[in-house]
Amino acid sequence: MHGGRLRYDRAMTPIDLNLLTALDILLNERSVTSAAKRLGLSPSAMSRTLARLRVATGDPLLVRAGRTLVPTPHAEQLATRVHLLARDARSVLTPPTEGLDLTSLDRTFTIRANEGFVSLFAAAIVTAITREAPHVRFRFAPKPDKDATPLREGTIDLEVGTTGASAPEMRSLLILRDRFIGAARLGHPLLQRPMTPQRYADCGHVVASRRGSWTGPVDEALHDIGVTRRVVTIVPGFLDAMSIARQSDLVALVPRSCLRDGQVAAQGLKGFDLPVPTPELTISLMWHPRLDADPAHRWFRQKIAELCRTTP
Repeated sequence: MHGGRLRYDRAMTPIDLNLLTALDILLNERSVTSAAKRLGLSPSAMSRTLARLRVATGDPLLVRAGRTLVPTPHAEQLATRVHLLARDARSVLTPPTEGLDLTSLDRTFTIRANEGFVSLFAAAIVTAITREAPHVRFRFAPKPDKDATPLREGTIDLEVGTTGASAPEMRSLLILRDRFIGAARLGHPLLQRPMTPQRYADCGHVVASRRGSWTGPVDEALHDIGVTRRVVTIVPGFLDAMSIARQSDLVALVPRSCLRDGQVAAQGLKGFDLPVPTPELTISLMWHPRLDADPAHRWFRQKIAELCRTTP
């Protein structure tokens, strides 16, 4: 019983991995003074480390032979193993520095984003990234809400959204600054005369809201000057709002990026500055901290950020 308990206690004793590096250097230098210099220690501190190693291994390891130290037979048997173990330990506890081989990278990345982002940027992202990493695959997942659970559970790799919308522990990278503008069909009467808050508010409006909200920042700004707009329709996304505005006299409220030149969804629509100020939109990439140092993920998110910032 006593012997079994002793073995259990020894197995549970924490191991100081610094001793592994120290032993590797001592066996290589065969000198307490030289080993101390390599580790940035004083000779006395290095001597205490050697004493701890002797207790831990149950062997003298290095013994005096004249003015030098020579390894014991046990130390000679350990030397190669210790060197390999110390090298592997340093590798595990050191950030990856080797170049990422994009030509052989075989990975599927899942991005959760709203349909507007997918419509604007997905084609450019897929084209540019597969040009560098031909074996990378993409899955653009719908974004019904701002729940951070998929990021935590690893079912998605990146989320696109407003900064701070996800959980506080998530990492983020700003990719786009945007603002709301109005959008109306070409030839709409609202576009024929100077814009005023009252003329804008008097139009019928279509609102994009996943939560079905009838009001937003523009309504707050209008309310501050005693004006209320008439919201006729609520739809899930900005592309739906733009489609309705294109085919009716309703006016849509959308991010300016939705009406970028060359976008199919913007055809037949005219964007205009709102007659009241609204807060700036800051769009970011968000990911879980466990992926922060992953080389492939780091390259992937930085590439997306670059593409979003430079796409005309």
